[in-house]
Amino acid sequence: MSNLPKIAWIGLGIMGSPMAENLIKAGYRVTGYTLEADKLQRLADNGGTAAGSIAEAVTDADIVITMVPASPHVEAIAYGPDGILAHAKRGALLIDMSSITPQTSIDLAKAAADKGIRVLDAPVSGGEAGAIEAVLSIMVGGRQDDFDTARPVLEALGKTIVLCGPHGSGQTVKAANQLIVAVNIQACAEAVVFLEKSGVDLAAALDVLGGGLAGSTVLARKKDNFKNRDFKPGFRIDLHHKDMGIVTDAARTVGAALPVGTVVASLVASLRAQGDGGLDHSALLRGVERLSGHTTES
Repeated sequence: MSNLPKIAWIGLGIMGSPMAENLIKAGYRVTGYTLEADKLQRLADNGGTAAGSIAEAVTDADIVITMVPASPHVEAIAYGPDGILAHAKRGALLIDMSSITPQTSIDLAKAAADKGIRVLDAPVSGGEAGAIEAVLSIMVGGRQDDFDTARPVLEALGKTIVLCGPHGSGQTVKAANQLIVAVNIQACAEAVVFLEKSGVDLAAALDVLGGGLAGSTVLARKKDNFKNRDFKPGFRIDLHHKDMGIVTDAARTVGAALPVGTVVASLVASLRAQGDGGLDHSALLRGVERLSGHTTES
């Protein structure tokens, strides 16, 4: 254990808490900081160390990992007199696992380099279940040598770990991932309403669809949400709305058309505007139900 790098973890939400716990299980010493006292207590109960500030968490860390909701949150914890860059030691490796804009990651890497701090952007896919089970897909942007340093740590968190290119590349791939996931969920939601309005046994239909070409990780992970109308958040509509904004803006910048993605982005935004932003993204089903006059809401 003494030979493993010391890790600071900033952001202990739905994804961050189980990910930090998996590092502890792998033998790493993890010091964490987040704004919620109960999450700090959870970390301590699972063998980690709770810090009272970002500075306290990162000062002695060899690797700093961040997992927060969006670009403004990354900027808030990274910059300024109380931020990571002001207190992390020279030579430390900052791995940002948040889902943010590629440009934010590029800017962070440049600012950190001036402080002698290395950076990787390493967003993930797999949702809460993937975080708990340590089977996340991790898409990384940055230098090969830094990726090689980080790989043993990332292997405690995920199963598919790929260096996708220079700084910002991980975020670009994550944006594409979120486009595919949103379109897939929307298609599944439309199929569910179509099946139910046609009088077909939904459970049987989803089982057989899952065994054919229509099968997907999304369908496998979310079919119980659809069947039970269980929209307890694993990944919130609010966050997927943010991610669809990232991919549509990035696509516009490079001149890539997203004809289906743009429509789905509007449907995600509509669901959020109707007050469902705190629900799991499988709640796109609710939007299809409303459009179809097939509402099962309580």
